[in-house]
Amino acid sequence: MADRSRPSRRPRSIRARATGGAALVVFVALVLGAVAFVGVLRTSLVDGVRSTAEQGLDSLTARVEADGTAAVRAEDDDVLAQLQDGDGRVLARAEDSPDRPLAAAEESRYRHDGERWLLVADDVSLPGGGDGVLVVGASLEDADTATRTVTVLVAAAVPVVVALMSLVTWIVVGRALRPVDRMRREVDEVEGTNLHARVDEPGSGDEVDRLAVTMNRMLGRLEASQQAQRQFVSDASHELRSPLATIRQHAEVARAHPEVTDTRELADVVLDEGARLQELVESLLLLTRVDERGRERDRAVDLDDLVFAEASRPRSAMAVPIDVSGVAPARVRGDDRLLGRVVRNLVDNAVRHADHAVVVTLAADGGAAVLTVDDDGRGVPEADRARVFERFVRLDEGRARDAGGSGLGLAIVDAVVRGHGGSVAVSTAPGGGARFTVRLPAEQD
Repeated sequence: MADRSRPSRRPRSIRARATGGAALVVFVALVLGAVAFVGVLRTSLVDGVRSTAEQGLDSLTARVEADGTAAVRAEDDDVLAQLQDGDGRVLARAEDSPDRPLAAAEESRYRHDGERWLLVADDVSLPGGGDGVLVVGASLEDADTATRTVTVLVAAAVPVVVALMSLVTWIVVGRALRPVDRMRREVDEVEGTNLHARVDEPGSGDEVDRLAVTMNRMLGRLEASQQAQRQFVSDASHELRSPLATIRQHAEVARAHPEVTDTRELADVVLDEGARLQELVESLLLLTRVDERGRERDRAVDLDDLVFAEASRPRSAMAVPIDVSGVAPARVRGDDRLLGRVVRNLVDNAVRHADHAVVVTLAADGGAAVLTVDDDGRGVPEADRARVFERFVRLDEGRARDAGGSGLGLAIVDAVVRGHGGSVAVSTAPGGGARFTVRLPAEQD
């Protein structure tokens, strides 16, 4: 049943959002630009009319001062002209000028015969003596008509430009996102059974191409992880089956032939194989903890104390001696339990393969603590030195089983050391056996 507690979301297309956002930005920019353009145009046209009116005022002022009021009455009908006395009474006017006095301010607006006029005024000296005010006006009709025409054209052009830009953006974004949608469909078809599939890389070198490359790398890691998991499960099943089969075989023989069964021998087999099972399960759990959670604790650890404790741990009477005379103080930061397991696994591995002696050294090298464990056994062939840290890898199958090895010891070492920011490598020891070298970041005082 559908969950009604969560509101349904309508699908939002990046293509639509990009087109809408671009259209909005362009529309606002065009509107602001159009308003500014019309304003500048209007100001420029009005300045031209003002200049014309002022020129007419200067010319008429000169004629009035020379010819008197007759110069005003002789003006054409395409201008407004009035001569007023000091009290504002009209002394003379042009033929098309109104009878009532015009505004005698330095500059003003006036509507006459359905047109707007720009009026300018200035003092004038009359020929017969006295002063007056001459008012001259120029029509703003041409400026208003030009402004209206430009406004209409801009108002019609803005939606057209926005529509064209939106169409271009829709097409361009759609083509840019087409590989992304194809990759989405291809990745959506990837399941656990076909992790080998890869998405097509456009090869364009842009962000979409880099996304495809990154997704293919991710799919490659998932495929490798799945293969490793399957191999791990297969190997673990095999390892668990072997001791269980041994226990079951001896138990079936004991039940079928109780008269010839040695109870002590049966108990020894069960205990030995049970110990192998316990060690294997504990190793698997430890690897899982390292893989999933990393270090559980983070504190200063005296690595030399762990080495001395491991060297003094009781072993079987057939174990070879462990030389720790080359161990110097070294402190690292990490999980003491996991680091102790690293030392134990390396020493156990060396003891298992050594002929006569194991040598452990520890020293500080710059900003790192370097732990080496040498044995004088058969060593590790150079071709196998990379895979020796893989899980369930045994280079000497028969001897490892006899010695109780699970094939997980060195894998645990590698996982823990890498989890602590260090590295582990295998090389040839001075005695001809194997040398395992662990480098860990030293604790800073």
